[in-house]
Amino acid sequence: MEIRTVKDSDYYVISPLINKWWGGRKMSDKLPKLFFDHFSNTSFIAEKDEKLIGFLIGFLSQSHQKVAYIHFVGVHPDYRKQSVGNHLYNQFFHVVQQNGRNIVRCVTSPVNKTSIAFHTKMGFCIEEGDKKMDGIFVNTDYDGPHEDRVLFEKRLI
Repeated sequence: MEIRTVKDSDYYVISPLINKWWGGRKMSDKLPKLFFDHFSNTSFIAEKDEKLIGFLIGFLSQSHQKVAYIHFVGVHPDYRKQSVGNHLYNQFFHVVQQNGRNIVRCVTSPVNKTSIAFHTKMGFCIEEGDKKMDGIFVNTDYDGPHEDRVLFEKRLI
């Protein structure tokens, strides 16, 4: 597996795949092209035999000098549980630390149990929210009405 930074043209490859990779959930509108144009140094593609098998879109916070943020991650369904996500996250952590950051944040939907399990396994802590769902803290209406989110934070050593 090879990991490289994204190119703006990767948007046209990834965008049509997102809804398929998410089992038909409408997700592609959450990843506009601007992320490929403006955050290429902190966003990565995983390829195997020149085939896209995963991606991570992240950036360094402009408002919080010690924080980096993972906006969107996807792994091809046929390559899940093969450490693709781990490799992408570790590449992001490496770049984050090179840029003097030591806090990584991200969010997921409370219905995405796979994402919650992955992040906690990767050492992320769930931030306290204003309610609990299935024993997990959730921030109500975080991304708008009825758009609850689980917030994660990881401190890099």
